[in-house]
Amino acid sequence: MDHSVVVFAFDGVRLMDVSAPLEVFTTAGGGYTVRVCTPDGRDVTTSAGLRIGADVAAAEVRRADTLVVPGAADVDGFLRTVGTVGQVAALAAVSGRVAAVCTGAFALAAAGLLNGRRATTHREHADALARRYPDVAVTPDAIYVQDGPVFTSAGVTAGIDVCLALVEQDRGAEEARRVARDLVVFLQRPGGQSQFSAASRTPPTRHPLVRPLLDAVVADPAADHSLRAMARSAGVSTRHLTRLFREQTGTSPAGFVESVRLEAARILLEAGAGVTGAAARSGIGVGSDESLRRAFARHFGVTPSAYAARFRSTAVGESGSSGGYASTLTSSSVITPSTMRNERNWKGPASSVSAVETRT
Repeated sequence: MDHSVVVFAFDGVRLMDVSAPLEVFTTAGGGYTVRVCTPDGRDVTTSAGLRIGADVAAAEVRRADTLVVPGAADVDGFLRTVGTVGQVAALAAVSGRVAAVCTGAFALAAAGLLNGRRATTHREHADALARRYPDVAVTPDAIYVQDGPVFTSAGVTAGIDVCLALVEQDRGAEEARRVARDLVVFLQRPGGQSQFSAASRTPPTRHPLVRPLLDAVVADPAADHSLRAMARSAGVSTRHLTRLFREQTGTSPAGFVESVRLEAARILLEAGAGVTGAAARSGIGVGSDESLRRAFARHFGVTPSAYAARFRSTAVGESGSSGGYASTLTSSSVITPSTMRNERNWKGPASSVSAVETRT
């Protein structure tokens, strides 16, 4: 049976927010019917100036298994456009599941589709989303978030990640990996992975005591970076060092060390290292894998072995049983579009019952 995908495009839409889902679903093939829907059935102009042709007007869509709502370059302008939020709500009401790319989350929130749900968006807009829509539980740093039949994702290229996750729900892990290889997507990122590296999340500082310590941790994560050792290296008390770290980086010495070690372990796993080796070489679990398992569960919602399996299975010909997007990132069984449509809690924006939460 064909799986109908509708991508809602409008004047001022981000070009890649539209093109990324189109590429993923058309590359997947296998029964996907992909259409571009616009407010009035006319062509639209993206924020990059490129015109996109329309297949159907919003009012003509009678059913969709998947609705994708891209983001706008001018969020406030989009939300002020008469009728567009209502069209998103109407489209969602006839769709099995809904996915927003980047600031498309604002359209879902304005339509009432995120009330009581977890969601994410581009990190630069996360605070604004949380302030404007207090009923939405915003997860600011995730690549994508699934809550019931609603998916939201971070900026631009995260649209590829969330659509690959949808393909895996529909067609299995091997098909998602095949599409990723075709699109030359090297890292099949889990939804809970941070949008930015530990280094880029750390505020820059030139403090003569703190800066050398930060550099030392990044240069050799597995070295002794206990609070006592760092304080001794800086020639200050542990209490004074903790205060300096908070002032200069917004986190504690232990928090910074863990974030760097976790990132080092993640990179090692992606490169093919075993869990024990990654734990030891990153310094996050010397002598035991348990610290790495707890850190992965806390930050990514997956085990290190499940995370590693995703990258081992990118080789052509590997079995799809080794895991991947949905199979390793969700805590509930896979929900098909048809069962999503029949969920008692999926009744469009008028529903007051929050979805069963699926953490990523």
